[in-house]
Amino acid sequence: MSASLLRRGLELLEQPGQAKVPLGLQRGRAGPWAAGAARPRKKAPEPGRNKATVKGRVVKSAIEEYHKKKPVNHLRENLQYMLKGRLVADKAVTEQVLAQNRGRKSKDQPPEKTEKKKPKGTVFTEEDFRKFEREYFGVP
Repeated sequence: MSASLLRRGLELLEQPGQAKVPLGLQRGRAGPWAAGAARPRKKAPEPGRNKATVKGRVVKSAIEEYHKKKPVNHLRENLQYMLKGRLVADKAVTEQVLAQNRGRKSKDQPPEKTEKKKPKGTVFTEEDFRKFEREYFGVP
């Protein structure tokens, strides 16, 4: 079926009270830069105040501008906000949250904590060693 036959069929199905589509909007010619459409002209400069002149301009104080742009220290407010809530979560809950946020790669896992071995002390005292020495070697 050709496009012209399709268009004629649509025209027949159109209701009689409905207006036809304007020629510019047919066949995908939409927008200001469509083929055959006139280009929009630049607006002429409106008569008004010349912004290059100084007349009527309010002089701004450099000190006021400095105070406006001066950084404000929010440390005290932030500390009060942070210290206001003293709710501490259980250690098990925090560990679970940290484990969920941790990646699955081995580089993301924390190093395993190894328990330090305490040097074993002797159960023998100095007197026991002297006694053994006397009995074994015969030293007085």
